[in-house]
Amino acid sequence: MIRRRDFLQLFGSGIGIVAAAGALSTSRAQRATKSRVSRKILIAHRGASAYAPEHTLESYRLALKQGADFVEQDLQITRDNQLICLHDLTLERTTNIKELFPTRFQEETVPRSPSEQGSGVAGVPVRRWYASDFTLREIKQLDAGSWFNPKFRGARVPTFQEAIDVVRGKAGLYPETKAPDVYGRLGFDMERLLLDALRKNHLGTRTSERHTPVIIQSFSPESLGKLFSTLNRQLPLVLLINEEMRRHWLTAAGLAEAKTFSSGIGPAKALLDKDIVRQAHDVGLSVTPYTFRSSNTGRFKTVSEEMSYYLYDLGVDALFTDNPDLFPRAEL
Repeated sequence: MIRRRDFLQLFGSGIGIVAAAGALSTSRAQRATKSRVSRKILIAHRGASAYAPEHTLESYRLALKQGADFVEQDLQITRDNQLICLHDLTLERTTNIKELFPTRFQEETVPRSPSEQGSGVAGVPVRRWYASDFTLREIKQLDAGSWFNPKFRGARVPTFQEAIDVVRGKAGLYPETKAPDVYGRLGFDMERLLLDALRKNHLGTRTSERHTPVIIQSFSPESLGKLFSTLNRQLPLVLLINEEMRRHWLTAAGLAEAKTFSSGIGPAKALLDKDIVRQAHDVGLSVTPYTFRSSNTGRFKTVSEEMSYYLYDLGVDALFTDNPDLFPRAEL
């Protein structure tokens, strides 16, 4: 069982180490600091998704080669109740679903712009191919690589089981319950499917955490609450936080509430400052921001420089990156 205290040790938050280092000699303080920073955790965001098509076995294998500590899996559910690794609820962005199943779409109307939402202005019709409308057999026919680069033609959408088989023993698994409320309305139980898969593979146990640790994440407090009550603290849970959630969860009261059902928070990186990191650590929560990518570094010259700032200046415990090979590990 991984308790919150163990989770913080796993994520190398170094709470208390930095303060104590000030009372040590310079050499001892340097050793303490190196010990702290060497435990920062690298999570490969959708695999090594800067270099290979996201959520494919090719991307996961490359992430392992590039030294990922954890590999992330966004989870969706097929019509026949199978967990697959896919970021979107729909298949059209990352597969050739339109070519193979041109008539199997749902047509929806969306606002022309965010400002028109709820205004009564006529929207734009769009066609969407939802993963939950297709069986696993049908989804396995899709090309999930060509959209990224022709050399990945023939890459497939992996099942969660296939992801486990590739990652097990080499790194940790970092699944996300994606849109569990949407699936719940459709009659699916994402949390049960996820826990069943972990139990089937003997993951989430004291023995397995040594070679294949598991951390579960979600933007849904309800989903994490459901997992928390079922798991009885057996696995670390991380509450993801976007801009819309910040006003509630990135406050003293919100962080205290998050602590009642989760082991850490995963905010969008732009929402963080040193004070929020400190407050989260003070209540025993780890901090894992998203997403760091070489294609979007803002005011930083490189993604390595950006990651280094968050890890060693702001003091976050881990981070999600599309570029595992550029993760700035401290030298021992």
